This record gives sequence, C-alpha cells and structure tokens, in this order.
Amino acid sequence: MSKTSTEFVRHALNGPTMGTRWSALFFAPPGFDAEAARKALQTAVNEVDAQMSTWKPDSDLMRLNRAPVGERVPVPAMMMEVLRLALAVGKASGGAFDIGVGDAVTAWGFGPSAAAPNLIRTAMTPRRIPAHVAIEAGDGEVRTRVPIALDLNGIAKGFGVDRLAETLATLGVRDALVGIDGEMRAMGLRPDGETWTVAVELPDPDRRAPHSVLSLQDCAVATSGDYRHWVEVQGRRLSHTMDPRRGAPLLDAPASVTVLAPSCAAADAWATALMVLGPGKGGELARKVGIDALFLLRGEGDSIDACRVGRVFGDEQLPTGNAEG
Repeated sequence: MSKTSTEFVRHALNGPTMGTRWSALFFAPPGFDAEAARKALQTAVNEVDAQMSTWKPDSDLMRLNRAPVGERVPVPAMMMEVLRLALAVGKASGGAFDIGVGDAVTAWGFGPSAAAPNLIRTAMTPRRIPAHVAIEAGDGEVRTRVPIALDLNGIAKGFGVDRLAETLATLGVRDALVGIDGEMRAMGLRPDGETWTVAVELPDPDRRAPHSVLSLQDCAVATSGDYRHWVEVQGRRLSHTMDPRRGAPLLDAPASVTVLAPSCAAADAWATALMVLGPGKGGELARKVGIDALFLLRGEGDSIDACRVGRVFGDEQLPTGNAEG
C-alpha cells in the first residue's frame, strides 16, 4: 500500500546549536516518540559542537590548537572524519578551502573576541602553509608540522546536519529534511512521493527572500555568502569568509555560492572553496570534479547575475535535484 500524508503525523523539531538553530521536518506513524527524537537530535549536534567549536575553550579542536608543534594529539573519531574530509577538499581545491585560517578568523573579529589590529597584521604576513600540508591526520591522532590555528566553521555545520540525518535514520526515520541555518540535507521523499523543496536565498543582507527553489531527494545543499556575517572596514563591508592566501576577508568575491553534494559536510566545504576561487577558477574546478554549483554575482545596482555549473543548475533534471526559478 502506498504511503499517504494522512497515514503519518508531521513533526517539526528544532533546537539551539552553534550560535543558530537546527531543524528537522519529517512524518512518522502515530505513536512515534517525538520528544525522544528531539533529545537524540540535540545530543547529536551538541557532540559536534563540543568537539569542533572555536567558541568553547575546552573543545577538542581548541585542545588540538593549544598542543605543541609535532606532538601527536588524540582526537575523537567524528572530528577525525571531519579533519580528513577538510584536508581532502583543501588539497583538491589547491588550498582554497583551508581550515588553517583560525588566526585570521580571530584577528578580524569573527571569533569570540573583537577584531585586533595587531593580530590582523600578523595574520596577513605572507607565510601561510595550507592545512593539508601543515598537519598530519591518521590513526586517531593529529600532528602539526608548523604553528597553525585550525578553524572548522566552514565544515562543522554541514557535518552537524549529516549527524542529524544519521540520528533520524537510527530512529527509523528514512524520509526527512534536516538543517542547521542554511545548510540542509534531504532524506528520501515526502509521504506523498514528492521531493523536498529548499529555497536558495537571495543574497540580500536586509531581507530574506528566495532567489530560486531546489527540489531535493537524498542530497545535501550548502551556501556560502557575504550577506549574513561581515565586518565593516573604512566603509567597506567585508565577508566572514577568509582568503587563505591573504589571511584576510575575501575581496570581490561572489555574493554567494550554493553547492549540492551527497553529504552536507562536503557541500559546506566545497561552497567555501568555490567562494574563495570565484566563478572563473571555481567554475572550472567544479566542472572538473563534477560539482553542481550556483554562483550568484552582484551586478549593476541591485541586480544579481548567476553562473550555473553542473547538470542540476544547468536545467537538466537529475534524481538528486532540480533547480527551478
């Protein structure tokens, strides 16, 4: 017998994490323990935050950052998984995605402390070795080869979304839409057999409005942009996304980059990498590695131009997603 929406109860759960909120939308048979699910989901994201936060001095990441160069530091399995993916995307992107920009993030005021001009000068010193070269991760331990401050903000939220999906799966929920802020992952289909719909946001700092709509099935989506978190320097708004080559916020970057991938952690990391590279080099790399990406660029006045890469955003329908609008 086919599923219908009347056979299931709709659940929309959410909670705090990583300075924002997580969400989970799914349909379950009557009698499903939603409160137990909410607690399990909250525990899952709490664990990610406890391991990978730069805002918690006792996190596993900050413990690693305090370790002497060359010392082998044990790290939890989840964090090791994230580190390995981050280093792989860093290498594949030529260092455009670099988790070794923690000093720059702190210096420019995107961490727990305010911006510090003396730290900015140090962060912008041309001495950078990318993290995929500077650290060694394997066998449950991490060793740094040079002084480096790691920051996982460009991948941790995406990984948190994946943990939400995995947690629901252990509870018997195979069809759901989960997310943290703008990073989302679709599992299966809705009870009526339709795909899950996710809006790609218009990169406007003053209002929330959709630019286009994605229909997703068993696929994750992440967006990196310049319009939600920024600092203003001499009247110029600078994005929170760091240029690893300069140790400073990106200049003349796309307004946003949206990426589709099987996992949200991968989509999150690649969205940042392509944001750094821009539509030219980034578009070429996306085509080379087979990534579906949407670059939104600021045109004259308030206009937004789009650069579309991949079959999904090129209006060729795939089972994993279809862009509309």
